[in-house]
Amino acid sequence: MRAALYDRFGPPEVLYVGTVPVPDVRPDDVLVRVHAVGVNGGELFGRAGKVRLATGRRFPQRTGIDFAGEIAEVGPSVSGVRVGERVWGVLPRRLGSAAEYVAVSPRNISPAPANLTPEEGVSLLAGGTTSLTALTAKSGLGPGERLLVRGGVGSVAVQLGKVLGAHVTALAGAKNLDFVRGLGADEAFDYRATDPAGLGTFDVVLDTVGTQHRAYRRLLAPGGRMVAVAFDVDRLVPSVSYLLASAVHGSRRVRFFSGNPHTELLTRVARYAQEGGIRPVVDTVHPLAEVAAAHRALDDGGVRGKHVIRIAGPAGG
Repeated sequence: MRAALYDRFGPPEVLYVGTVPVPDVRPDDVLVRVHAVGVNGGELFGRAGKVRLATGRRFPQRTGIDFAGEIAEVGPSVSGVRVGERVWGVLPRRLGSAAEYVAVSPRNISPAPANLTPEEGVSLLAGGTTSLTALTAKSGLGPGERLLVRGGVGSVAVQLGKVLGAHVTALAGAKNLDFVRGLGADEAFDYRATDPAGLGTFDVVLDTVGTQHRAYRRLLAPGGRMVAVAFDVDRLVPSVSYLLASAVHGSRRVRFFSGNPHTELLTRVARYAQEGGIRPVVDTVHPLAEVAAAHRALDDGGVRGKHVIRIAGPAGG
């Protein structure tokens, strides 16, 4: 099968489309024929070699964490799913979804939103599962609370914040302020021109950038909660050390987590999408052959919504 690969760490141009075996299907797995995958920030760090402790140094390496597609094969120990069913999911703490097939536990998939194309659906996956976990399980965001959204999952986080009844402030690039307001943000500020100290106080801060944790933690009101889902990869040890210390010391605690979405969480995101609470925002759909261009676009910044890679269409289509 075709898959996106790279043989060394480096810029987007190290990516190429090669051939690897179709994954074996264990008795308790399903095989998914992948229609589309998203391009996410963590994959850029992996490709660039900034998180080698996690990815290792053996090559070739793979990219892609989320996927939308249809079930092609069901292991003999699996029940409750069927061949041909449209599903979406996230690989559990590994890369490799940018390929024609993935083998995965049924615990890491759910039915895909029926009202969305695979490209639209996958654009919500990483941001939706991360934001929902951060805003509910980790911070307990409630109606009327003030939420600050900073960083890459912003388009979904802003929408979920409004669904949960919060007053949402977002930080974005100057060209995207009206775009973010159109998603529901009550206020939007240029992150390059805004001093964090001038933003006021918040009950919840969601940070997916990984820098300036100390400055944004100071914005928390008494009883406030900050959820950080990224580290400063250029200052990894001090960044991780600060988050660990701030998770146990001080009145304004910082929560952080590594995502491993399960069926229940994926189903909740799908329900929000089907009910219209969150809507996909796709910047560009690229063919698999242009995976390097997709990474380059995200590296360069300034995108509105998600860059998506189309792998294949539905069987028979």
